[in-house]
Amino acid sequence: MTAGTGVLTGWSISHSNADIDTIEVACSRSDAEIIESVLDQSAVTEALCLQTCNRIETYVVTDSPATGRAALETVRPDVPDSAVRELDHEGSLRHLMRVACGLESLVLGEDQILGQLRDAYLTARSMDAVGPVLETGLTKAIHVGERARTETTINEGVVSLGSAAVKLADRETELATATAMVVGAGEMGTIAASALAPDVDRLIVANRTTEHAEHVVDALDGACAVGLDSLSGTIADCDIVVSATGSDHSIIDRSTVNASDGPTLLVDIAQPRDIDPAVGSLSDVELYDLDALESITAETTATRRVAAQQVEEIIDEAIDRLLTQYKRKQADEVIAAMYEGAERIKQQELQTALSRLDAKDELTAEQRETVESLADALVGQLLAVPTKSLRDAAERDDWSTINTALQLFDPDFEDQPTLSDQSPQYPSPNTKSTAENTEITGSDTADDD
Repeated sequence: MTAGTGVLTGWSISHSNADIDTIEVACSRSDAEIIESVLDQSAVTEALCLQTCNRIETYVVTDSPATGRAALETVRPDVPDSAVRELDHEGSLRHLMRVACGLESLVLGEDQILGQLRDAYLTARSMDAVGPVLETGLTKAIHVGERARTETTINEGVVSLGSAAVKLADRETELATATAMVVGAGEMGTIAASALAPDVDRLIVANRTTEHAEHVVDALDGACAVGLDSLSGTIADCDIVVSATGSDHSIIDRSTVNASDGPTLLVDIAQPRDIDPAVGSLSDVELYDLDALESITAETTATRRVAAQQVEEIIDEAIDRLLTQYKRKQADEVIAAMYEGAERIKQQELQTALSRLDAKDELTAEQRETVESLADALVGQLLAVPTKSLRDAAERDDWSTINTALQLFDPDFEDQPTLSDQSPQYPSPNTKSTAENTEITGSDTADDD
């Protein structure tokens, strides 16, 4: 595999196809440990691992999809097959863009994931695990994620009960000085905790299984985890409680909340209820339920869905250009070899011609420069059309044309493996390249998405 080539292969385990228990099992190793493990395999040239409280994803760059899948199998967690989404080259690139844009998040369009993807990228780079393929793909994904948030309304408003609960709390309480507790480490609890963490003074996540709560707080600065067995003692120190467990009965009642020391604001987003309605009758306690929250979410849900369609269009355009860019890089390596072969022939013939001319009458420096410029111009003009044809052939995955061209310009190429054996076959993009530049230098410059 030559520099700059390779195919991306990945797998993803996330909230969309796995429950929290499965994700917890999958996230038993650090990003660095997983990257180090796959890089130990000689077939892997680049690697990335992305972990959040709701996902773990691993990607490798190898010479073929089959090699990539085999490498990833060595770090695949012991979870059901149904929980693992396998991604090919184009699928990996598209998925990374969707993740960066927040289209794969629990809360459509949320912002936190973009920073988490940047952190994963920097971790991989610090381990020398990012090469030409991932560098191009990740920087493009991050750029598209930024475009999604500046060019659409994908991250505006409130679309989940968890974030709606936080918005309601913000109306009723001074968050900056508040101690808040989220009860439950499932989907809604995780959303509420993520939304509260940046704004409150102190955050506690309580859950029946403490390990699940710890999994959530690992991604939040300064938060701590407790079990439900300490709920009564902890709740007395809280100003805000958001409860979102999957319990089939109330877990907070009048005896749990001390009216004199307890929280002033409780928000119940569980179904069935987590908080006994009688708690609302306590003095200095305000209790809100689902009915109070639904009006907050309804207004922006439709807006974000429209924005999501706009984001999908941005991603489609970016994917087409990115795949073309990868293929142009491969073609340029072939074209460089073609130019090198032509340059060798040119130098041989040029020296022969100059020697003959010098034998008759010594050439001046200006005359020698004229002859050399003529030779350069002839090579450039003769190879201009083949250069464009080879780039177009690469975009069509027409490696037989490229192999033929190499045989014409490099007599030794017949003894080498064909390019189709060495180069990965990328899916053809939906758009055609409009590049007309026939120079080698700068031909693979990234587009301005």
